[in-house]
Amino acid sequence: MNNKPGKHASPLPTPRKIRRGCSKELYRTVKRLGVYIPEERIREGEELYYKKVIGNLMWIAEHTSNRKVLADWWDEAVSAELAELWQVDRETLSRAFRSAFGG
Repeated sequence: MNNKPGKHASPLPTPRKIRRGCSKELYRTVKRLGVYIPEERIREGEELYYKKVIGNLMWIAEHTSNRKVLADWWDEAVSAELAELWQVDRETLSRAFRSAFGG
Protein backbone atom coordinates (compact mmCIF):
# COMPACT_ATOMS: atom_id res chain seq x y z
CA MET A 1 0.00 0.00 0.00
CA ASN A 2 1.14 3.47 -0.82
CA ASN A 3 -0.11 5.90 1.85
CA LYS A 4 1.45 9.20 0.90
CA PRO A 5 0.12 12.21 2.78
CA GLY A 6 -2.02 14.39 0.57
CA LYS A 7 -2.40 11.75 -2.09
CA HIS A 8 -6.03 12.62 -2.74
CA ALA A 9 -5.75 16.29 -1.94
CA SER A 10 -5.96 18.56 -4.94
CA PRO A 11 -3.30 21.24 -5.31
CA LEU A 12 -4.14 24.88 -4.73
CA PRO A 13 -5.53 26.60 -7.81
CA THR A 14 -3.35 28.97 -9.79
CA PRO A 15 -4.03 32.72 -9.64
CA ARG A 16 -5.34 32.54 -13.21
CA LYS A 17 -7.84 29.83 -12.26
CA ILE A 18 -8.96 31.81 -9.24
CA ARG A 19 -9.44 34.99 -11.27
CA ARG A 20 -11.44 33.13 -13.94
CA GLY A 21 -13.57 31.38 -11.32
CA CYS A 22 -14.37 34.65 -9.56
CA SER A 23 -15.25 36.25 -12.89
CA LYS A 24 -17.59 33.40 -13.85
CA GLU A 25 -19.33 33.37 -10.47
CA LEU A 26 -19.96 37.11 -10.56
CA TYR A 27 -21.10 36.96 -14.20
CA ARG A 28 -23.71 34.37 -13.27
CA THR A 29 -24.72 36.45 -10.25
CA VAL A 30 -25.23 39.59 -12.35
CA LYS A 31 -27.39 37.64 -14.80
CA ARG A 32 -29.60 36.49 -11.94
CA LEU A 33 -29.84 40.00 -10.49
CA GLY A 34 -31.51 41.24 -13.65
CA VAL A 35 -30.17 44.79 -13.30
CA TYR A 36 -27.63 46.67 -15.37
CA ILE A 37 -24.23 47.06 -13.78
CA PRO A 38 -21.61 49.05 -15.70
CA GLU A 39 -18.61 47.10 -16.97
CA GLU A 40 -16.19 49.17 -14.86
CA ARG A 41 -18.03 48.29 -11.64
CA ILE A 42 -18.14 44.64 -12.60
CA ARG A 43 -14.35 44.67 -13.06
CA GLU A 44 -13.91 46.42 -9.69
CA GLY A 45 -16.17 43.79 -8.11
CA GLU A 46 -14.16 40.97 -9.67
CA GLU A 47 -10.94 42.50 -8.33
CA LEU A 48 -12.48 42.86 -4.86
CA TYR A 49 -13.70 39.25 -4.87
CA TYR A 50 -10.35 37.97 -6.20
CA LYS A 51 -8.42 39.72 -3.41
CA LYS A 52 -10.77 38.29 -0.76
CA VAL A 53 -10.37 34.77 -2.17
CA ILE A 54 -6.56 35.07 -2.32
CA GLY A 55 -6.56 36.33 1.27
CA ASN A 56 -8.48 33.26 2.46
CA LEU A 57 -7.15 30.72 -0.01
CA MET A 58 -6.11 28.07 2.49
CA TRP A 59 -9.50 28.07 4.23
CA ILE A 60 -11.36 28.05 0.90
CA ALA A 61 -9.21 25.17 -0.35
CA GLU A 62 -10.08 23.17 2.79
CA HIS A 63 -13.82 23.68 2.21
CA THR A 64 -13.81 23.44 -1.57
CA SER A 65 -16.38 20.64 -1.63
CA ASN A 66 -18.87 22.39 0.69
CA ARG A 67 -20.68 25.02 -1.36
CA LYS A 68 -22.97 26.07 1.50
CA VAL A 69 -20.03 26.97 3.76
CA LEU A 70 -18.35 28.84 0.91
CA ALA A 71 -21.55 30.75 0.15
CA ASP A 72 -21.87 31.63 3.85
CA TRP A 73 -18.29 32.94 3.79
CA TRP A 74 -19.12 34.99 0.68
CA ASP A 75 -22.12 36.52 2.48
CA GLU A 76 -19.94 37.56 5.41
CA ALA A 77 -16.76 38.62 3.62
CA VAL A 78 -17.76 39.89 0.19
CA SER A 79 -21.46 40.67 -0.18
CA ALA A 80 -21.60 43.92 1.82
CA GLU A 81 -18.76 45.60 -0.05
CA LEU A 82 -19.92 44.30 -3.41
CA ALA A 83 -23.52 45.43 -2.81
CA GLU A 84 -22.25 48.90 -1.93
CA LEU A 85 -20.00 49.02 -5.00
CA TRP A 86 -22.75 47.83 -7.35
CA GLN A 87 -25.46 49.85 -5.55
CA VAL A 88 -27.81 46.89 -5.13
CA ASP A 89 -29.62 45.42 -2.13
CA ARG A 90 -27.34 43.07 -0.18
CA GLU A 91 -30.04 40.44 0.41
CA THR A 92 -30.95 40.37 -3.27
CA LEU A 93 -27.28 40.07 -4.18
CA SER A 94 -26.79 37.22 -1.70
CA ARG A 95 -29.77 35.31 -3.07
CA ALA A 96 -28.54 35.79 -6.64
CA PHE A 97 -25.05 34.60 -5.68
CA ARG A 98 -26.35 31.50 -3.90
CA SER A 99 -28.52 30.69 -6.89
CA ALA A 100 -25.56 31.09 -9.25
CA PHE A 101 -23.01 29.38 -7.00
CA GLY A 102 -25.14 26.49 -5.83
CA GLY A 103 -24.90 27.06 -2.10
